[in-house]
Amino acid sequence: MKIALDAMGGDFGPPNLVGGAVLALREYAQIDKLFLVGDTPQIEAELKKHKCNDGRIEIVHSTQVVEMSDGAVQSVRRKKDSSVSRAVDLVKKGDAAAIVSAGHTGAAVAATTIKLRTLPGIDRPGIAAIIPSETNIFVLIDAGANSDARPEHLLQYGIMGSVYSRHVLGYNNPSIGLMSIGGEDVKGTDLTKEVFKMLKRSQLNFRGNVEGHDLFANPVEVVVCDGFVGNVILKTCESVGDAIFKWLKHELLKSKVRMAGAFLAQKAFKAIKKKVNYEEYGGSPLLGVNGICIIAHGSSTPLAIKNALRVAAESIEHEVNPHIIEEVTRYNETHAPLEPAVR
Repeated sequence: MKIALDAMGGDFGPPNLVGGAVLALREYAQIDKLFLVGDTPQIEAELKKHKCNDGRIEIVHSTQVVEMSDGAVQSVRRKKDSSVSRAVDLVKKGDAAAIVSAGHTGAAVAATTIKLRTLPGIDRPGIAAIIPSETNIFVLIDAGANSDARPEHLLQYGIMGSVYSRHVLGYNNPSIGLMSIGGEDVKGTDLTKEVFKMLKRSQLNFRGNVEGHDLFANPVEVVVCDGFVGNVILKTCESVGDAIFKWLKHELLKSKVRMAGAFLAQKAFKAIKKKVNYEEYGGSPLLGVNGICIIAHGSSTPLAIKNALRVAAESIEHEVNPHIIEEVTRYNETHAPLEPAVR
């Protein structure tokens, strides 16, 4: 399989991105070709640091980088030679099957949507974030691709999240929940009430509304919401996790007795930290575009990039997009076809 990596995106640029690429190539033999897209001299310098001359690497030079201050759609139009745009072009031409980017999320979403288009039957793509729960993990979709969603979009997110949960995460019959402010079907906004009806009529294993206090108690395998709500949830999870470990460290350092207890429990602390560490999950697939796109965290470490490349490889291997098309087609055969929502 062939993957394109935006080697200039993210907070730390080529050092972490190329470092992650080297780790991935050492571990994942199924990657036949890895395109590193960006400034050639910088990429070559990083490869030299790692003493890496792997023949599977091909550098694709680009002269521009999308900055965080750039507008998403404008960056696609005005920075045609940006690293993320050139990486998407490789997928469009069929040279690569997937793109991984830790850069400007909006630019990655815009570039893939504009250049690759969406899958048949899908109106808007959604970011599927993997979130740890009490005993397992679940898919949160949409985690930030589309903040102004219509009911049709959220139904499609449910279908795509179910496909990903089943074929990649291994859940046999993924249960679906709709993020809302109450468990009853009459609770929520006009949007969620309409989506509730649509999900209930669908072939999905819909379990009803999910409230914030139930989110981590393993209620469902897929949580559906619009991108505004999803992004707030995702970033809140990240900040709360960091805060808890800082509070814990502060309290444990207050006495030698507490420090001794912490030493005895260090394996448990490490296990918990690993479970909530975003690096272990790598990146989030942008489901619904006609190609594989993995959105990695802006502050991704080499380990996170390695795992983002793993997520890309898994999406290719498990043929996520053909399964999404199949499920949307099956829905349209048993229900009134989804009318394209107004863009």
